[in-house]
Amino acid sequence: MKNTGTRVWQLDPDRPDPEIISRAAEIIKKGGLVAFPTETVYGLGANGLDGEAVAGIYRAKGRPSDNPLILHVADLDMANRLSRNLPPQAPLLMEKFWPGPLTLVVPKAGGIPQQVTGGLDTVAVRMPGHPVALALIKAAGVPIAAPSANRSGRPSPTTADHVLADLEGRVDAILDGGSAGLGLESTVLDLTGPCPIILRPGGVTYEQLAGVLKEVAIDRSVLGEKLSKEQVPRSPGMKYIHYAPAAPVILFEGEPEKVRQALSRRAAELSARGKRVGILATEETAAGYAGGAKILTMGRRKNPADAAALLFGRLRQFDQLQVDVILAEGMETRGIGLAVMNRLRRAASEIVKC
Repeated sequence: MKNTGTRVWQLDPDRPDPEIISRAAEIIKKGGLVAFPTETVYGLGANGLDGEAVAGIYRAKGRPSDNPLILHVADLDMANRLSRNLPPQAPLLMEKFWPGPLTLVVPKAGGIPQQVTGGLDTVAVRMPGHPVALALIKAAGVPIAAPSANRSGRPSPTTADHVLADLEGRVDAILDGGSAGLGLESTVLDLTGPCPIILRPGGVTYEQLAGVLKEVAIDRSVLGEKLSKEQVPRSPGMKYIHYAPAAPVILFEGEPEKVRQALSRRAAELSARGKRVGILATEETAAGYAGGAKILTMGRRKNPADAAALLFGRLRQFDQLQVDVILAEGMETRGIGLAVMNRLRRAASEIVKC
């Protein structure tokens, strides 16, 4: 792939080269954009206290300006400075789940650019659990604003190659630390109301949060309810089409055998019309699909962590296979399965209840 100005630096994900980290940090300090690995997906970072630098993220991604960003921090002191009034549950959650895939929405402190918050009076903060991400934030000395490092609406990137495919020539540098581990973005938890609310499910599950907090709720948008054009999203992933490959996705939900039957019928109908069909299936059912469809698996149904790690990469593979339509199996919404289904529902143009 011809490079058009984006530098790609390869790093040991466990022992990142301090010299390369220093170069990337200088780009951040000067208002540039650096893509970097986290334990969830790759992020597209800018100085979170520089409004013009943050605006560059929106331009590079083609991201709607009312879609708020997450500020990534390297330590608790940096996190505490970003909120004017830290909610009482925050210290416990930070101790239990940081560094890690949990983002906390808290009242924002002064000095945070509106480009970060989407005009809201709150700010989303997390401490990533990846050595490269932490080293970059520490070297830059500022919180780094970073959504996923992809074109807006596309599947989030889990490798540096995914980032380059979407953002080549649009960002200054990419830190290549190998594949992201979890494969889905962080859980976003709103602490600004009387009851903590999950705005986006992710690597920290509802069950884990319920084991720590007295009560926790799930926002209706997580389960598929769409926000109106007038509503301002309180978190990334709430309002706009996300995670979608080039081909439309049709999601089938229900009992596994009913899903397999309904999906098979739709695949046969589409193939008969000359459509190139892709099927995203679990390992338990993949062998049951006949015909000429391109079948990719996302692990075992009983282990939704497999699907979480593979989902975005599989959607991008279907782009490479140039299918006309993707038929995807749903799964149960327990544990991280809730996050997998949230992403599939956001990517889908049609949902079939079986």
